[in-house]
Amino acid sequence: MNTAFLKSMVMFGAIAVAGCASVAPPAPTATAFLEPTRGSNARGTVTFQESGGKVLVIASVTGLKPNQEHGFHIHEKGDCSSGDGMSTGGHFNPLAKQHAHPSTGERHAGDLPALKSDASGIATLRQEMDVITVSDGPTSVVGRGMIVHAQPDDYKTQPTGNAGARVACAVINRS
Repeated sequence: MNTAFLKSMVMFGAIAVAGCASVAPPAPTATAFLEPTRGSNARGTVTFQESGGKVLVIASVTGLKPNQEHGFHIHEKGDCSSGDGMSTGGHFNPLAKQHAHPSTGERHAGDLPALKSDASGIATLRQEMDVITVSDGPTSVVGRGMIVHAQPDDYKTQPTGNAGARVACAVINRS
């Protein structure tokens, strides 16, 4: 074979390998497809994108009571079989903290900011969160329940925030 050709092929291979080595693996992501609980019309999608030690939570929910805050939590069990969302158990709390506002460091891992619906009953959220992960570990949201509540969270009542009935439920699955 031609020596110049072989050198070219070796150089091409080295460049290809170097290019592949610099491509970062995709960030861990998970998705929850919210379905209405019995008697509700609330539904939507929640995505979780882990990057740099934080998780970006992006939610879009329709069918909510208009112009109202709705409690929004990750729950311990990925089980929506009960029809009322109660099969998801309590708030996801692997670090054994008190229920609190998501702006505080000492809170349940499952305490998320409230969803605020507009006049059409649509709510969106885009919030970076600490404490939770998508990657494996004790604070991973994968396999957990996602719940939208009928009422606002008071961020005081232990351990639930007194947010009322569960109007939408989903299981969080790795994307």
